[in-house]
Amino acid sequence: MEVILLERIEKLGQMGDVVKVKPGFARNFLLPQKKALRANKGNLEFFNKQRAQLEAINLKRREEASAVAVKMDGLKVLMVRQAGEGGQLYGSVSGRDLADAVKAAGYTVERSQVALDQPIKTLGSYPIRIALHPEVSVTVTVTVARSQEEAERASAAAAAEAAAEVEVEAEEEAEAPAADEASEA
Repeated sequence: MEVILLERIEKLGQMGDVVKVKPGFARNFLLPQKKALRANKGNLEFFNKQRAQLEAINLKRREEASAVAVKMDGLKVLMVRQAGEGGQLYGSVSGRDLADAVKAAGYTVERSQVALDQPIKTLGSYPIRIALHPEVSVTVTVTVARSQEEAERASAAAAAEAAAEVEVEAEEEAEAPAADEASEA
């Protein structure tokens, strides 16, 4: 089935593209979500008349999403969950849980905007992508821990490890010019 895309869809195409998709994808997702129109003469003419208006609406939404993305950049969310001795969670952290945690941090995010490939089932820190708009996404760091104190210890250890890595890189960069000068002499 051929459809005309009304907005950018990841791994499919840009606004205005006429793409061939499976009928079920069009019937169950694209058409009910108003993300596409069936590709026929009437809809193509309608789209061409409305194109400027649709692009203006898309631009406005993208600017709003970009503004929110700037505010959300570097956001760290803590999820406290029960876990076994090996760090295995009793249950898992799903996209719904992550959306609720980001909402608690003061941002409006829907469950469908959280790009979680598979549920989180162990303790630790995970970078999670949140698609605020088809063209704007932000990465949020989610820390899953047994308690608030454990999360603080883990984040302090991660910060110390990152500082040590930066220090080692700086030393390597300082040694590299000195080695180059020695080889030239």
